Amino acid sequence: MRHKSVFTTGEAAEVCRLSQQTIIRCFDSGQLQGFRVPGSKFRRIPRDSLVKFMEDNGIPTDALGSDKIRVLVVDDDPEITELFVDVLESDGRFEVHTASTGYDAGVMTQKFNPDVVVLDYMLPDVNGDVVCKTIRDNPELNRIRILFISGVVAPSEVGRLKGAGADDFIKKPFNMEQVIDRMVKLVKT
Repeated sequence: MRHKSVFTTGEAAEVCRLSQQTIIRCFDSGQLQGFRVPGSKFRRIPRDSLVKFMEDNGIPTDALGSDKIRVLVVDDDPEITELFVDVLESDGRFEVHTASTGYDAGVMTQKFNPDVVVLDYMLPDVNGDVVCKTIRDNPELNRIRILFISGVVAPSEVGRLKGAGADDFIKKPFNMEQVIDRMVKLVKT
């Protein structure tokens, strides 16, 4: 979506982190310039109009500005977070932030707006399934992909994690190339 030249109201809402109804009201009132698809009621918003609207209203345009996959790594093991930061930043396709607690994960998810959250199950304050469910319960964050990586989850519990909203699961120890491939596939689906 980051290289699109024309956005639907739903896509504009996702980029701006507003409701689709708010985008429609702004479009209909003239605050957000665009056009209607001939012969239909559908509205379309050109990229430069969306950027101007975002700038005029103090909405960060960073969601439009980069084609990098935004990854939030949530793990209380500093060696694992450092590994992810080193490997993903040197790859060049990723922008990476980290969190070491469930609370920090919630704050960073709101601030950073990642494309994918790589989530450990055992965190010092809450289990990862609580973080996962919290993200899934927020309709503004429903496009975020969640990849659990854990060594303490039994195979029988993987279904429960997916039931909490996880998109995928990888068992520790893990192969970093496999993790990168899974993240890219998750974001592109």
